[in-house]
Amino acid sequence: MPDLTIAFVDLTGSTSVFETLGNDRATKAVTKLTQWIGARGQAHGGTVVKMLGDGVLMAFGNNRACVEAMVQIQQEHAKRVQQWPPHLKLLMQVGLARGPVVWVDGDCFGDAVNLASRLSDLAGPEQIFATDTVVQALEPKAGVRSRSLGPMRIKGKADPCEVFRIEWQLDMQSEFLTMPADLHAITPKEDADFAGIELAWLDATRTFATDDLPVRIGRVPEAGFVVTDPRVSRMHATIELRAGNYVLEDVSSYGTWVRFAGSDAVVALRRQEVMLTGDGEIALGAPFSDFSAPMVSFKLVNGSMVLGRKPAAA
Repeated sequence: MPDLTIAFVDLTGSTSVFETLGNDRATKAVTKLTQWIGARGQAHGGTVVKMLGDGVLMAFGNNRACVEAMVQIQQEHAKRVQQWPPHLKLLMQVGLARGPVVWVDGDCFGDAVNLASRLSDLAGPEQIFATDTVVQALEPKAGVRSRSLGPMRIKGKADPCEVFRIEWQLDMQSEFLTMPADLHAITPKEDADFAGIELAWLDATRTFATDDLPVRIGRVPEAGFVVTDPRVSRMHATIELRAGNYVLEDVSSYGTWVRFAGSDAVVALRRQEVMLTGDGEIALGAPFSDFSAPMVSFKLVNGSMVLGRKPAAA
């Protein structure tokens, strides 16, 4: 089985486009864009495996060519949509993974295909998420910029997978560059001294010992920690300790968004989970772009995680 780099490009914003333009015009707009994505990938030596409505699945034998193709696609499309009305903007979220792939009747199957699809779901609009196998296969002279988002638990994978964000913005500063790190170097040890978790939102503060986990965050009194915002589901998210790691799982109706400190990358969770490392912010029921979204901050402190209300803007 050949090792290939799989790219899964998914369009966001199509719902608004269909509501505004109607089925016929919106279908033509989406089809035109997916065909353009496929053509740009082919120009870099990729193979269009299939079109998936508002998504494109491509395979590349050359790992560097795949990453460069996705970077160029994002850069060119960003210029194209600058003058588009906000409600008609179709943006792209991209997932990349590399590994053995099996071809059957023109379609491809394998762990890399599944991972690329999952990472596309996790990525936000205008983002490219890639596995460590993609980043580590790049030569230093390739000049591709990336930032580690740490190990994430991805549905269907028994072990966490280190995920990187590929930086494609031309004005990205050098401090956003990063070198790959081994999972064992950034994943807490199983015997770490976890003191517990302190959750705080508005005037409510509670501390949960590790024996009290998992803790459920939700809108109803039955939740372990209550956040009374109408966008928060009855039982919205769960935080539990797995093999020495704090894992946040979204179980809500409207989703959960996670943003790590020092990065503008947002991990969007819809019935998915992510490993919490370092510190950052969590938005419940609405994305960070909504200034009124209920947000908490999280921080790992001496083996424990402290969550607190995001300070009000001055």
